[in-house]
Amino acid sequence: QVQLVESGGRLVQAGGSLRLSCVASGGAFSSYAMAWFRQAPGLEREFVAAISWSGGRTDYADSVKGRFTISRANDMKRATLQMNSLKPEDTAVYYCAACRYGGGGAVDPRRYDYWGQGTQVTVSS
Repeated sequence: QVQLVESGGRLVQAGGSLRLSCVASGGAFSSYAMAWFRQAPGLEREFVAAISWSGGRTDYADSVKGRFTISRANDMKRATLQMNSLKPEDTAVYYCAACRYGGGGAVDPRRYDYWGQGTQVTVSS
């Protein structure tokens, strides 16, 4: 069983930056694809970014391309989301997720097997 714990969410001004971290325990982290999703109040959970098991493939939602970067360190069982040029519309609870299929590219949350508890990101205007 894989357990995921996110951290790094906080209140930040528009134009600022944040780095979210997701640390895994248990399971075979280095074989899983990892992703970040977010959910704003009243809205469905939406895909943000994903990375394959090796880090060789990354995918991003159009809304965050050029501003967010996903990365991973398999030796530390850590996935990271660097968020720059933040906008108020980025405000949401951000969730880390792991998929046993490690190839990456999955944008449907139903493809993911394990989830963290979420971390709140609030961007003020």
